[in-house]
Amino acid sequence: MLAAYHLAKQCLPEYRNKFSRHDFTLPQLFACLALKEHQRQTYRGIEALLADAPHWCREIGMNKVPDHNTLCRAFHALNLGHRSRTFLDRLGEWAVLGRLLGSTVAIDSSHFDTHHRSRHYERRCRHYASNDRRTADAARRRSARRTPKLGIAVNTRTHVILSAIAKSGMGSDCPDFEPLLREALGRVPKRRLKTVLGDAGYDSESNHCLARNELGLRSYIKPSAGRPSQMAPAGRYRRLMRKRLAGSQKGRPYGQRAQVETVNSMLKRNLGDSLRARSPRARRHEQLLRVIVHNLMIFRRTCRGSRQSRCVPVPFPLSLDIVLIQPLMPFLLLIPPSIQRACRIVIRDLR
Repeated sequence: MLAAYHLAKQCLPEYRNKFSRHDFTLPQLFACLALKEHQRQTYRGIEALLADAPHWCREIGMNKVPDHNTLCRAFHALNLGHRSRTFLDRLGEWAVLGRLLGSTVAIDSSHFDTHHRSRHYERRCRHYASNDRRTADAARRRSARRTPKLGIAVNTRTHVILSAIAKSGMGSDCPDFEPLLREALGRVPKRRLKTVLGDAGYDSESNHCLARNELGLRSYIKPSAGRPSQMAPAGRYRRLMRKRLAGSQKGRPYGQRAQVETVNSMLKRNLGDSLRARSPRARRHEQLLRVIVHNLMIFRRTCRGSRQSRCVPVPFPLSLDIVLIQPLMPFLLLIPPSIQRACRIVIRDLR
């Protein structure tokens, strides 16, 4: 919660407008929302949890617990569809400052459930489904159009999500390759990122040309899109992929693509595989909030996070005020890691 509060102070204004009641600041409410996702609670549930642990509120300067209506309005007022990039930009700066990012990024997408329901309930619904094929197909199409979908670009070294796209529907993943890759590339230092990995959903000659010819990256994408055929693919890079990605990929660059599947699993196991929001816009914002919370869990691994990710050191912005650190970032990147660790120990002792 404290890490989410420090992040929000660097990305959000204090209040939405000058006519706000000024009972709570936007960073404080964002920290409560991040804790809500971390604990997999409802708005009423997180209100009760904060009431039982008032010291959490005092740590971020809150004198009272916000009620569930205040938290719900704050979630919609944050407008994470636009502000999520600011959060991911700052988290990317923290990752660069802590020397955490590797040279490989993997891209994949996953679907979320629209509501909570047990597997027994799903089986009973299928059992009592309409026997009329046209009615069943129409219901299936309506459900497919509303299905939330999250596309992510993950750094395979530390499971940090560099970029994300939240949308609805069961469409192709191929158009999401370029925006995900360009956004991830903007958060990694120049020439640090060298390889991009994708599954057959992103198979396209244009995607290979974009990565290799325009962005200067090595792209590895399974050439399995379309109808199966014994003939070689028409494109140059797709033919190359058919040759290089044949057989087992254990110990090869494409074998690291499994890390993005691990991140999808981490998101659903740690934060839930179903969404609580009801409107498509709110569902997209909830998915983006979970992406931010996932990255915060990775950074705060020493306290509480995922066991599948590396134990990464806490970057400088979590220990010092960003007002002092931000102008010094170009110089801090030149400091050896041993000196950075010594400085963190001194700062922790002073606090």
